[in-house]
Amino acid sequence: MVESAEVSTLLDELTRLTGREDPYPRYRRLREISPIVRADDGALVVTRHADCVAVTRDPRLGHMPSHMLEFVQPGWADHPALHQLFTSILAINPPDHTRLRRLVSSSFTARRVQALQPRIAEMVQDLLVRMDGDVDFIDAFAFPLPVNVIGELLGVPEADRAQFQGLVRDWTQVLEVITPEVLATADPAAATIREYLAGLAAERRREPGDDLMSALVAAEEDGDKLTEDELLTMAALLFAAGFETTTNLLANSVVALLRNPDQLELLRRQPGLAASAVEELLRYDTPVQLLARVAWEDVEIAGVPVQGGERFVAYLGAGNRDPERFADPDRLDLARPDNAPLSFGGGIHYCLGAPLARLEAQIAIPALLAHFPKLTLAGEPGRRDSLAIRGYTQLPISVG
Repeated sequence: MVESAEVSTLLDELTRLTGREDPYPRYRRLREISPIVRADDGALVVTRHADCVAVTRDPRLGHMPSHMLEFVQPGWADHPALHQLFTSILAINPPDHTRLRRLVSSSFTARRVQALQPRIAEMVQDLLVRMDGDVDFIDAFAFPLPVNVIGELLGVPEADRAQFQGLVRDWTQVLEVITPEVLATADPAAATIREYLAGLAAERRREPGDDLMSALVAAEEDGDKLTEDELLTMAALLFAAGFETTTNLLANSVVALLRNPDQLELLRRQPGLAASAVEELLRYDTPVQLLARVAWEDVEIAGVPVQGGERFVAYLGAGNRDPERFADPDRLDLARPDNAPLSFGGGIHYCLGAPLARLEAQIAIPALLAHFPKLTLAGEPGRRDSLAIRGYTQLPISVG
């Protein structure tokens, strides 16, 4: 396990916008230095593919338990933004996680996702025909598509969906940093989201529909049901995750393709490559760059004994570029065989919405390229200032 001035410098650069613009050379250097390095805050950082897999899948590693959360963030349960995050399946452990995931999985099925395919295609075409000249791809396409898809899935009326962009962005600031200033914005946003979803759930109890909210309200297994708190927390998480990650997947993909015109033309000529292309685009520049875990007991990762209680950070973006796993990993190759990315995590916390994100991208990206044969960048993209989430705040393009 290595601690050095160079490691500290590299990790510090990754917390700054200049380092996040292109983190991959820094990831490469960290992999070369050691399988595990220790950050200044004590966390153990892994950057190799095999070690990222181990951290995401080892059942002896999990999220920080609630009693430890109280020590790290006193009074967290009194803040709507933190309660809504830390009690969701994104942040809890078995057996609570197992129970909630089972109940939700019975409603959020592959059949329900696939049934959305025609509507997603309609939404894509509707957005494409509205785009003309120079536009911001985030505002014109990458945000409205996934927010409308998850809204359609949950049964949120179309007129109500746009408000969630700002609300979710304000709420999910707590994924990056928790300060009184952040909470002053995040708490009211989380409360507003919850209040809206509570009203929607009440409507679906009175008049059930064919949407996911109705299914979640009715979900039951062996006499077990979601409590009201669990239902609203789950719906809020699905709404946030349902467009936050997909927005960045779409934007990152467009930038990667425009900067690799040979691959853009390949996908334009062969839209049947869409499934492989989306996997490669996820690998090449993943929207989720890292995840954190805590060792519940003594473990061994990368051949290094680690004591229980140690914190891990797995840089998924680094593992996706590990040359021991992917040949010529810094090259975008849409036809690359065996290109499954780490981007949706692994083990029991594998992203519940991964099939939906993949489906949206597989439909949207080939359609975008086919509709706009002269698609180009119209300016420098504005990088999102985030450690965990990689994406853009503005993406100017010209559609010809």
